[in-house]
Amino acid sequence: MISNKHIIKSIILFLTFINLLSLNSNAQRNVRDSIISTPLVSIQYGLNWTAGDLATRHGLLNHLGLFIGYKTNKNWTFGLEGNFIFGNDVRVNNLFDHLLDSKGNITDINGDIAKVRVLSRGLHVNILAGKIFPIFNSNKNSGIYITTGIGFLAHKIRVETQDQVVPSLELDYRKGYDRLTTGLNTHQFIGYSFMANQRALNFYAGLYSQQGYTYNQREIFFDQPNTEVSKDIMFDLQYGIKVGWVIPIYKRLPKEYYFN
Repeated sequence: MISNKHIIKSIILFLTFINLLSLNSNAQRNVRDSIISTPLVSIQYGLNWTAGDLATRHGLLNHLGLFIGYKTNKNWTFGLEGNFIFGNDVRVNNLFDHLLDSKGNITDINGDIAKVRVLSRGLHVNILAGKIFPIFNSNKNSGIYITTGIGFLAHKIRVETQDQVVPSLELDYRKGYDRLTTGLNTHQFIGYSFMANQRALNFYAGLYSQQGYTYNQREIFFDQPNTEVSKDIMFDLQYGIKVGWVIPIYKRLPKEYYFN
């Protein structure tokens, strides 16, 4: 199984590759003089608090992902973003009480005390559109940045037994505890976007809000076998901050030739 470290490392390597490719083009553009159009690639991070139904299962959540899109010469942006959701504040209590022995421990296949971890995991993918509103005449490509979008949201509880084997928590048995939930997702962002002549100085930062309209995907929860799993729509709210480092992929400028 691919680890979280491998996912993060792959994202960083991908962005480094894109940046190196973009350096092969002529970057001498003065973004202060005119509004430019350019493809965009960015890595973004969000820190989000939870509310609504989501807060009954998960606390503070992190978002880490990519945005790939396009900025027009009218300062409109369009694109696709995907974010990996992770955290360690799981709020579902007594999840494994029925697996405890007389001493209050969960044991592995060898009879040793097992170390069981529960973590928050998820993802969301959004199609989004946005607009940059310049507020300083010195830079027409920077200003108040507003985006909105719609997409797909999934979240669950990840159960880890490390290198131990706990038969009741392995393979498909984990599905009885993971609370997998999926559905429609909408989001809004308002902040500031800055674009400079130097690629390394392009960024955006601001306030973020996300609303999920989701459903339980499991038919039974093993910790509550006698309780029917609700299939009612859930309202999963996240709100917090989001920052992004942007790499514009400028087209190569035509060379100028002078003849005497």
